[in-house]
Amino acid sequence: MDNQFNFILALPEIVLCILATGILLADAIFKTKDSSLSYTLSLFALVVTTIITLVQWNSGVVGTTFYSQFTIDPLAYLLKVFSYLAVLATLIYSHQYLIERQMVKGGEYYALSLFALLGQMIMISATSMLTVYLGLELMSLALYALIAVRREHLTSIESAMKYYILGSLASGFMLYGMSMVYGATGSVILSDIAQVLQNGQFNQMAFVLGVVFVVGGIAFKLGAAPFHMWIPDVYQGAPTAVTLTIAAAPKLAAFAMALRLLVEPMITLASSWQPMFIILAVLSLAIGNLTAIMQTNFKRMLAYSTISHIGFVFLGLLSGVTDSQLASGAYGSALFYMLTYILTTLASFGVILILSHQGFECEEISDLAGLNKRNPLLAFVILVLMFSLAGIPPFVGFYAKLVVLQSALAAGHITLTVVAILFSLIGAYYYLRVVKTMYFDEPAKDVHIVGNKLDFRSGVLYINGLLILLLGILPGGLLALCVQAIDASLKFPY
Repeated sequence: MDNQFNFILALPEIVLCILATGILLADAIFKTKDSSLSYTLSLFALVVTTIITLVQWNSGVVGTTFYSQFTIDPLAYLLKVFSYLAVLATLIYSHQYLIERQMVKGGEYYALSLFALLGQMIMISATSMLTVYLGLELMSLALYALIAVRREHLTSIESAMKYYILGSLASGFMLYGMSMVYGATGSVILSDIAQVLQNGQFNQMAFVLGVVFVVGGIAFKLGAAPFHMWIPDVYQGAPTAVTLTIAAAPKLAAFAMALRLLVEPMITLASSWQPMFIILAVLSLAIGNLTAIMQTNFKRMLAYSTISHIGFVFLGLLSGVTDSQLASGAYGSALFYMLTYILTTLASFGVILILSHQGFECEEISDLAGLNKRNPLLAFVILVLMFSLAGIPPFVGFYAKLVVLQSALAAGHITLTVVAILFSLIGAYYYLRVVKTMYFDEPAKDVHIVGNKLDFRSGVLYINGLLILLLGILPGGLLALCVQAIDASLKFPY
């Protein structure tokens, strides 16, 4: 029997919490220029947490603790390591941007980023509805504050208010759904809920109604249509550094929440949530791709692009259950899609951060006009990103789409597969429009030459872009790791 208070299993969370709190104290005591101490300590905290997690993963440390409310398995390790790397890249890309706009008068930006990551880690390891909600609120509260960190900027404040009100509403829906599931099954522990569902001793009407609200909450956090309206406004209105914080790592936690809450305990009742996933997938693919075509703002276009890609993730998730049988490969393909999409998102917003400078925000697609003449290497990185998002070989986005479509076909969703392909073809237009603007449009005469300096963050961006190419050529290792992690998680005795 597992130790009910085995703190070793939660060691990365404990260490990160201590270090994030220490950053706030250190910044209050040792005032440094541009909060360089907080930035350095944040990177140090992420490296330390990554090392602890990798050591535990390599040692085979798995188990549950805190009365089965918190678990460590290969899926948790994989998602946490990618979350650390996503936040690490976010901080590196954002550092100069924050300094130029005087957004780091204290260490609050870095501490809030780490507390948001802590909430994501709790969500990833949660095996109880209470733990899921605890992690969700910790992450959300930190993100609300981050969006409003530029207090004198009215657009940022407006975005923060929108995200706060809509996010609170979604959290309320999810909590209400969880309470109905608890009322129907008599437990908040996911393994106990699974047992009750197998025995058939539950109130089906209350349970299904509760699942509807839970799915609504998950769809909001992932940004799926029709719960997507906050994404374009928040992505455009928030400072780009914060937009990247919202767009990357939290998606991994929301993906874990969908798996933990719906797939693992509710497999026997997949027919109650699969139709909702089909609707979410089709609406996200349609609304995301069709609306992105009309956008002239680059950040807003990427926001609608996110919605369309979440449609593909839902396509993979709904293909994982056929005739009450689990298909680890389908969930593995959805996880592979999510990980590679996060990798591309990091680079996409990283490019915007590098191209922006004091007094200029590179937010319109027209701002990229003639970039190939000003900085061919950076233009090529953006070409790689756009081709990957469009699903053009040999970049990783093509392979990610391919494995999800294969999973959908294997599950018998032929119509859905055709719909996804059609909307992907439509979506390729707005990605190629960006490439055309960079390579064939003339730049404005007074445009400032940017991004030519090779520094640390530019180096990270080029490595990021290279990974998108290499994973497209050699995707087997990461895909196998995703399938293994999902398979181990689904068989794990909670």
